[in-house]
Amino acid sequence: MTQQATPVRRARLGRTLGPEGTAVSGVVLLLPGGDEVSDRRPSALLAAASVRALGRRLARAGREEGLATHVVHYRYRGWNGAEAHLARDAEWATDEAVRRYGDVPLCLLGTGMGGRAALRAAGHEAVNSVLAIAPWLPEDDVAAPPEPVKQLAGRQVLIVHGTNDGHSDPELSFRLASRAKKANRAVCRFEVHSDGHGLRQYRDEVAALAEDFVMGVLFGQSFSRPVEDALAAPPPLGLRMPLAAGFGKSLRR
Repeated sequence: MTQQATPVRRARLGRTLGPEGTAVSGVVLLLPGGDEVSDRRPSALLAAASVRALGRRLARAGREEGLATHVVHYRYRGWNGAEAHLARDAEWATDEAVRRYGDVPLCLLGTGMGGRAALRAAGHEAVNSVLAIAPWLPEDDVAAPPEPVKQLAGRQVLIVHGTNDGHSDPELSFRLASRAKKANRAVCRFEVHSDGHGLRQYRDEVAALAEDFVMGVLFGQSFSRPVEDALAAPPPLGLRMPLAAGFGKSLRR
């Protein structure tokens, strides 16, 4: 009996979210969360659900500018140590976006473990910005090299984290941002006080912050005053910027 070969797993880009414009002049790749260790294939529906609503909002906001927004579907649910599967899939997705759309600016937007993937894959030459929402980062280990930050040089970086996150330690994202800020002034971090990992209490404010950042980094629109202040402020002020309740209701561009 002939034994069938195990099919090769491949990452893929989901369909463009929201209304499609006529010509693409900027791309957002949405990187869902994942597990620290898992060889299972992620559920496309569950994974995309965590970022789809935000992706649709961004697609609507950037339609006239020519924004294409895609969810990245991973090969594996887990990061899996040195394999860094999610980061590798993010790099593949960036290559695929360049193949499809050419030389346009690209933002990696990740949540949870996808936030770690976005930060790690930022070294790709097409990436001009990173937005990491409640990124999962490994605990400091003297026996292992620290999470890299050199790849963030030359990129505009925004990290958002709830202070009551019991799943992804917000102090770890602050430490990474502090190291990155030493080599790259264009790094800022917002804290969402009293909110947890899913940032459900301030969902609208986080979405408005993401829209403000993406429209600025990809299309040159003016940042809101809080984002401008966070980018300009020296550490730790610009890395512990509070996200105000109601942010986004009266933004001026």
